[in-house]
Amino acid sequence: MPKRNRKVLLAAADVYRPAAISQLEILGKSVDVDVFSMGTDADPADIAEMAVKKAIEEGYDTVLVDTAGRQVVDENLMNELRRIKERVQPDETLLVVDAMTGQEAASLTASFDDAVGITGAILTKLDGDSRGGAAVSVRGVSGKPIKFVGTGEKVEDMEPFYPDRMAGRILGMGDVVSLVEKASMEVSDKEAAEMQRRMLDSQFNFDDFVKQSKLVTKMGSFAGVAKMMPGMAGQMDTSKFAEI
Repeated sequence: MPKRNRKVLLAAADVYRPAAISQLEILGKSVDVDVFSMGTDADPADIAEMAVKKAIEEGYDTVLVDTAGRQVVDENLMNELRRIKERVQPDETLLVVDAMTGQEAASLTASFDDAVGITGAILTKLDGDSRGGAAVSVRGVSGKPIKFVGTGEKVEDMEPFYPDRMAGRILGMGDVVSLVEKASMEVSDKEAAEMQRRMLDSQFNFDDFVKQSKLVTKMGSFAGVAKMMPGMAGQMDTSKFAEI
């Protein structure tokens, strides 16, 4: 996915979980994104509304409202979500669900859609082939699209969801398109051409090797990269590879 130069504001509206605001501020700092907070005593709906007001006044393109996590359909928290939606009129209302819960992820998505109305889901921990069934279930049971998936613990492991690419990984056919996209985000065409030239001219040295190694590291774990290569996903026990 190409990078977009957008000015983003994160709104810390989870006032219940201990250190939730601090964690969001640390995340925002790591990706150079501003975080708006009014502390733990403020009403989440007020926080969301003031964040949007700040975004309009200061020229932000996108506002992401981080609300409290919900594993069950709790009526009080559902009412809170309804108030937030009424105040800020979001373009997207996304539910983050754990792919490891399998069929439960689909049921939870359907329940939240019935309760407050969502536009889609984000599946996390989708780094195992066996968890692909959760993606199928979420779409089939809830009827809502999966917008993004998380395939690791880092920010760069969040990516748009493409059903055909996921199917290719599960079936061992690889995902060359995603592999090329990941590589293009880390190295320019000019750099790639120069590296190729050095290899053909027998000028490839240890420094070039280090650069390539760092490139692979930025693209994720060896296991994750291997799953995108045709013919390798089904032939390797990637569970034995550690994150690099």
